[in-house]
Amino acid sequence: AAARLAAEQEVENLSGLSPNPEKDIFVVRENRTTCLMAEFAAKFIVPYDVWASNYVDLITEQADIPLSRGAEMKGKCGTNESELELSWLDQAYTLKLSFVKEGHNTSRGPEASWRLSRIQFTYDTSERTYFKDAVSPGKHTASSHRLSALVTPAGRSYECQAQQTISLVSSDHQKSVQLLLSEVRLQPFDIPADFVFSEEHKCPVDQREQLEETLPLILGLILGLVIVITLGIYHIHHKLTPSQAQIPRDRSQYKHMG
Repeated sequence: AAARLAAEQEVENLSGLSPNPEKDIFVVRENRTTCLMAEFAAKFIVPYDVWASNYVDLITEQADIPLSRGAEMKGKCGTNESELELSWLDQAYTLKLSFVKEGHNTSRGPEASWRLSRIQFTYDTSERTYFKDAVSPGKHTASSHRLSALVTPAGRSYECQAQQTISLVSSDHQKSVQLLLSEVRLQPFDIPADFVFSEEHKCPVDQREQLEETLPLILGLILGLVIVITLGIYHIHHKLTPSQAQIPRDRSQYKHMG
């Protein structure tokens, strides 16, 4: 049964199809049907300790670790739970994203939504590409606690071009690891067709930026319309108002008034 399940599941790293070298694309398919799609750019900012020049004090350095395009991936889909796991640089780094779909009652009645419920990032400070002379090198895990991110109505995909920062707590002396996400398009449930996202649900930052871009245009159109209406009213008023009698300039016309 396990072999049959493995044969029916496919995972594909399609990052090479993106024109942005920092953006990755991952697809999970089960029974020849897409059940999870994820596109995003990701980078981790990880603090770690090194010896100061006196070899007595510790100072904190920072490693900037991008998600590699050659990442290996695993994934699983479910009715209410889905998961995407990525690893790179000989599994020195592993990122696991967990999603849940749940129903809730609102003033409009029962509704369902999905969210990113957990992030787990495992990193090895003995890996020398990004960590230089780390003190007590070894593996650490940074994870989220009670995460509720990327909340999206059920049956829709999540989209956010703006950069988002999610904080993770590390097992390395409770240091705070930052996950930077951008150019996100993601859907872990209810994909309508193979390799096709549902209608997008934009994040609040993108909605605000879109409003800021369109607001000057809307105000300009309103102002132009007000000017046109004002000129039209003035023209109509001028046409309907009878012209006043002109005072003659020839003073001889006033003689009969003597």
